[in-house]
Parts: sequence; structure tokens; C-alpha cells
Amino acid sequence: MERDQPVEHLDVIVVGAGLSGIGAGYHLQRECPRKSYAILEARDSLGGTWDLFRYPGIRSDSDMYTLGYSFKPWSSDKSIADGPDILEYVRETAVENGIDEKIRFNHRVVGAEWSTDEQRWTVSAERTDTPETVQLTCSFLLMCSGYYRYDEGYTPEFEGTERFGGRIVHPQFWTDDVEYEGKRVIVVGSGATAVTLVPALAARAEHVTMLQRSPSYIVSLPAEDPLARLARRALPKMLAYHAIRWKNVLLMMLSFQLSRRRPRFMKAVIRKGVERRLPPGYDVDTHFNPPYNPWDQRMCLVPDADLFEALGTGRASIVTDRIKTFTESGLELESGAELEADLIVTATGLNMLLLGGMTVWVDGEQIDFANTMTYKGMMATGVPNAAFALGYTNASWTLKCDLTCEYVCRVLNHMDAHGYTECVPENRDPSVSPQPMIDFSSGYIQRSIHKFPKQGSRAPWRLHQNYALDIFSLRRSPIEDGALQFYGNGTPLPASPETEIRAAA
Repeated sequence: MERDQPVEHLDVIVVGAGLSGIGAGYHLQRECPRKSYAILEARDSLGGTWDLFRYPGIRSDSDMYTLGYSFKPWSSDKSIADGPDILEYVRETAVENGIDEKIRFNHRVVGAEWSTDEQRWTVSAERTDTPETVQLTCSFLLMCSGYYRYDEGYTPEFEGTERFGGRIVHPQFWTDDVEYEGKRVIVVGSGATAVTLVPALAARAEHVTMLQRSPSYIVSLPAEDPLARLARRALPKMLAYHAIRWKNVLLMMLSFQLSRRRPRFMKAVIRKGVERRLPPGYDVDTHFNPPYNPWDQRMCLVPDADLFEALGTGRASIVTDRIKTFTESGLELESGAELEADLIVTATGLNMLLLGGMTVWVDGEQIDFANTMTYKGMMATGVPNAAFALGYTNASWTLKCDLTCEYVCRVLNHMDAHGYTECVPENRDPSVSPQPMIDFSSGYIQRSIHKFPKQGSRAPWRLHQNYALDIFSLRRSPIEDGALQFYGNGTPLPASPETEIRAAA
């Protein structure tokens, strides 16, 4: 990369000002107070997903006592929170801690190149408000951009969409001018977005039909946690928060472990919960009996049984079938049935995108992350001084991201204490076999997981998807474990291709 003018250098660059990026800023300020850092954000506001998605009813799909930060108690009575409340929580965290002053908006990171000779990253960002490209350098790169593609959602190729006389909208691109009051609405999909949309739309629409190819597991929980209210009255604020947090963590872990070890039992428990909330005689076998085991895909959470209430009152209905074609007035299904609609919402999923689509080079060679292996679920083999914050698939996103940011700070402080300038995961054990990074059967995972790093067959290369185990791995285990290699302070740096060429000459 050519540099025509002096380039600003920072100790750490964080990519993304969403839930995990703001958390990264907090941990860097608290645990590495002498480190300079900036957060580069492609959009003109912070909040990530919670600022981008605007569809009716948007809310958390896990409780806020675990989705919230470990350092900032969630104080609302709502355990399952609305999107605007979550966005306000993230913004408040940023402002309270001065993290908002570290954000550089309208900076879309498109590439980063590591130089072993210079022991630094050169990061290229396109301005989204001007035609210019900005270059910065840093000693460590922390990517908090999640793994969803923000500029497009996933919509299958449906026949006849051009014939439909109404409007077709993907929830990711919902705008204020989408009219649904008094309309006949079809929501295509059965995942978290669909089960959120249906009761929200049904409150004002003439009728909402949720059209699903196959059912999902759906569990109802109270929107407000009565134990949380009791704990806040009896205990100091932070102690109450962590007590509720651990209660919910343990319940999530129990649910996941039972689902993996006793799937028939868990299927029966979930089914009884559904039957209890639907009218007698409802066709549960057709509409709420998934062909896979619980937690083979992420479960859907509905607060206060709002989806089941909408179905029970007749304001909404479920059809389990496949789309044959769009028609002028709605959809023709493979069964021969027809559904009429004024508005069709394609809640058909998201596209995964590693590191926000940025390209990464190490000493002039572009990294194909599909050929790398994850170290502790947060670094990739052969990629120095870089980490990515990705949350759990079976629990709240922030639980893992908090631990990841803490671990990055541990590594940075360890390097400073020992005079190291470079750290890089290196798998030197040939008996560690590669496996898919995420073992969910969900369509959005299966479409893209081949492009992601692999996980290994055992620690530290294996993703536990277990908060308790990760606390030990990321907070307590030794930094120098033989897998994360450190260089500098007398330890020869790994030779870059440029160094080898010069040496040969």
C-alpha cells in the first residue's frame, strides 16, 4: 500500500461500533488505559444491528441480563427488550464512558495488511460520506463487525415476484413507509424475525399469515423476570445483576445440554409448552413439530406467549407449505392452495459475511480464512496481532464478546510486560483435525460456513459454546500455552517473504 502522507498510528483499531465494539472500547479503556485506540464504523451512527433493523416488534432473542454488558447492569423491568431500548442502552454505555468520542463514523474498513518487518497493520477504510480512502496503522486489530452482511439480506429465488401487485419487503430493509394497517400480510419464514414480526403486525393488520416451509422450536418466557425484580429489591445493584445473569446463564446451559443429551425429553417439554398456550385441537404436529432436535438450530423466544396469543385470537395463522409461485394477488403453494396478500414480508434470513467483507493480507499474501483454524474462537492461525469478537450460537452474544475483549487486553498487557511485539496462533499438532466452526444446521449457517475458519478437535482450537468453560479458558488459563506464539524481545521474528527475498539477494 502506497503512503503519500504521514499515516496516523494507533495501538489498537476496533472495527465496528455495535454492541461488541462499544464493549471493546470499555475494556480497552479500563484494562489498557495507556493504549490509544479508535473505533471505525461504516455507518453514521453507533448501535450496529440495533440501529440498522427497524421492523415492527424488533427485540432481543435472549434476555437482557445476559445480552447486556457484564460491567453495566440492565435496569429495565423488561427482560426481553425492544430494539429501541437496547439501542439506547448501547448509546448510554458509549456516552457514559466517553467511548463515543473514539468512534470515527462513515469509515468502512475494506482491507488490512500486516507487515512483519514493520510489526504493524495498515488499515484501509473507504469514507461512506466522501469519495476518499483513509489509511491508518495499528499494532493490534480487533474486529467487532459480527458475521452478518449489512447491505443485503437473504431471499431465495421465488418464481413470479414481478407479477405480484402488492409490496415485497425484506425485514432488514424495513422503512417507515411500509403500510400494513388493515392489510392482508404474509410473513414468509419461521425463524426469530418471523415470530417477532407476526404478533407485532397482527396488532394492526387485517390478518397475518406466517408461511413456513418447516417449523421451528418456539419457547415462551415472561417479558419481565419476577426473580429479577425481587433480586433488585433485596440486593445491591451490581450484585443483583450478576445473580440474575448467572441464573439465566445456568438455565441456558441446562437447556442446551439437555437438548443434546436428552433430545426426546426436551422435545416433549417444548411441545407441552406450545400446547398449553394454543387453543384445544390446534394442529401442533403440522405447525410446531420441527424435523430436527432442539438446539440443532437456534430456538426462537417469544415474550409472554405473544405469538400464540395472536394465533389463538385468529388475528394470525400459520401455513406450513412451500411456495410454488407469486401471483398477482398473493402466493400459490405447492399443495395447490392460494394465499391472498397486500404485503409480503420475506423473513427468509440473513447472509453471513466474515469480518464485514474486508480483505486481509499478511506480508503480501491474502489470507483465505477457510484455510485457517480458530484459536479460542477469537483468533486465526497465521494472522498476527488480530482478533475477532463473535458471540455464542446457543446463548447471548455479549457473553462471549465480553470474554474475548478481556482476553485481548490480557494479551496486550502480557506483550507489554515481556517486550513482545507480535503474537500469532500456530497449530503445531498434526493430530488436531479441522471441523466446521459452527455445527448448526440452520440454512444461513450452511450456506456460508465453508468460507469461515475451521475449529479444531480439541482445546484451544475447539469452540466450547460454553460460558463457564470459556471463563476458565479466557480469564484464568496461562497466556503462553504453546499455541499462541510470541515474538520480539530477543525472540527472532518470523521471516516475511520480503525479508527472505532481501536475505537471498
